Amino acid sequence: MLGDRRAEKRGDILTVVVEIDDKAEISNSTERARKNSEELKAPALFGFPQRIQNELPEGASLADAVDVTSKSASEGDGSVRRKEKLTLRIAATVTNVMPNGVLIIEGRQEVRVNFELRELLVEGLVRPEDISRGNEITYDKIASARISYGGRGQITDVQQPRIGQQLTDVLLPF
Repeated sequence: MLGDRRAEKRGDILTVVVEIDDKAEISNSTERARKNSEELKAPALFGFPQRIQNELPEGASLADAVDVTSKSASEGDGSVRRKEKLTLRIAATVTNVMPNGVLIIEGRQEVRVNFELRELLVEGLVRPEDISRGNEITYDKIASARISYGGRGQITDVQQPRIGQQLTDVLLPF
């Protein structure tokens, strides 16, 4: 009752509370145009055109030896709008203690429901003074935090484009 039950040494367990309520909205517009024209005529280039003029087929000429024209334009619009809300709790283990007392933690949780597997991974660096009296720490107090939440299974497979569609997207991106 009077003891401090906060994680402090290798092998201790603490609870990581992940509460993310994030929104982002970004939009971007670009426009670019370029017009180039280059011309190189070689009617008297060291007598070269005159020497080979007789060797060319009838009607051919080196009078307009090189004429390059190019024109390009591009326009683009893009936007990102996302909203994420995630609330999770996971037990993590202290895997090591650094010389300055900072704890290295790692937690992994897998939940299988029917044919779907959900995974939650948490790791990072925690200062012992940031751990609450209830032996919990919020994700925003974890330095170098790596939080991964995802899954795999039948539902995930259905949400992904089929292999043929993915291949088509790579080969024909426009």
